[in-house]
Amino acid sequence: MEMMDHKKTHVFKFGGASVRDAASVRNVLTILRMHADQELIVVISAMGKTTNLLEEIHDARYHGKNYHEHFKQLTSFHREISTELLGQPDERLEDKLTELHDLLANPVKGSYDEEYDQIVCYGELLSTWIVYAYLQAEQISAGWLDARLVIRTDDRFRDARVNWEHAASSLHILDQQLQSKRMIITQGFIGSTSNGKSTTLGREGSDFTAAIFAFLCEAADVTIWKDVPGMLNADPKWRKDTVQLDRISFKEAIELAYYGASVIHPKTIKPLQNKGIPLYIKSFLNPTATGSVIQGEEDQDGLIPCYIYKANQVLVSIATRDFSFIVEDNLQRIFAELHRLGIRVHMMENSALSFSIVFDGEAFKLTSLLDALKDEFSIKYNTDLILMTLRYGNEERMDEATRDYNILLMQRPRNTARFLLQKR
Repeated sequence: MEMMDHKKTHVFKFGGASVRDAASVRNVLTILRMHADQELIVVISAMGKTTNLLEEIHDARYHGKNYHEHFKQLTSFHREISTELLGQPDERLEDKLTELHDLLANPVKGSYDEEYDQIVCYGELLSTWIVYAYLQAEQISAGWLDARLVIRTDDRFRDARVNWEHAASSLHILDQQLQSKRMIITQGFIGSTSNGKSTTLGREGSDFTAAIFAFLCEAADVTIWKDVPGMLNADPKWRKDTVQLDRISFKEAIELAYYGASVIHPKTIKPLQNKGIPLYIKSFLNPTATGSVIQGEEDQDGLIPCYIYKANQVLVSIATRDFSFIVEDNLQRIFAELHRLGIRVHMMENSALSFSIVFDGEAFKLTSLLDALKDEFSIKYNTDLILMTLRYGNEERMDEATRDYNILLMQRPRNTARFLLQKR
């Protein structure tokens, strides 16, 4: 089959907030109708806080606790949305709920992260079946695609790496759907290993999924639909004086994403930069507004200072028991455990006698790290910390942003200042 020219293909991504209830799904339909003349790949996340609920179900199941009330909450939530949209729960939704029920009833066999991916992937599968069924009911021609057929990954569960060669060879799957329907509904966040195990691309990985499809198709652009008017210089939950960034470069976006800017996934930008595909961030509440665009030009970078906050951080300080220097063989041992546990370090600092690292405060991973190293090292740790990054800020802005906190660590490389903060 001859491959299609996708220069006019547009990739849309709708996050959990944009499909959190029946009214939100209707709003998605309104936006899709506004673009009915375009060829669309529509990437959809799990509905509302479904991923959080599935994480709780997984954690309880893995540790032999009762998860049934959470599962009941999950099924009721999706059935209610489906019933409100369609008059009754969709049959394919029921099939997936049954499939998940049976999976949960099976004995735990894999690691914590492997079992996590087999369960949490259902959030996206459930949401896309509901949206797809609703589009069908509204006479919208669309195809449903299991993203795992295209996005093959390694078996690094919860942070899987994409097999780009396999993905490129699967482009014909997209072509077949788009030739007949001109719109594809698919899932964000999920992929699969070569032996069919589900994987996930990291939290908020649906943005990355949209970039993968755009890269494969060499699409015209990607639009991420959010509950904010565009890309802001800070999360409104942290600061009230936010300013919209109308246009920034791929380079600056990568920096912001690396430090934890929540509006974009850290891996999203690079595939788009490689193909020169612009990324738009628009509001699903005001879909005709201009929004923000991330593209190649750097002329507006640094004009507005940006604040990035990461809550629930842990500071772990590791020292040798005999007060000898922390040297390369110690660091090799520590990093081997970080790699084994899939812990991503956000900040680190080395002194003569200790090595300090900062990472997300997942209780299971913290406990596992402490257990692995406690016989060899002396370890201290602090929890419930905030990692704040300020790009292009002056001394006055740094003082204002940190005045209500104790500063545990501070680093100031070039145009960036980073502070590990503890509430007073």
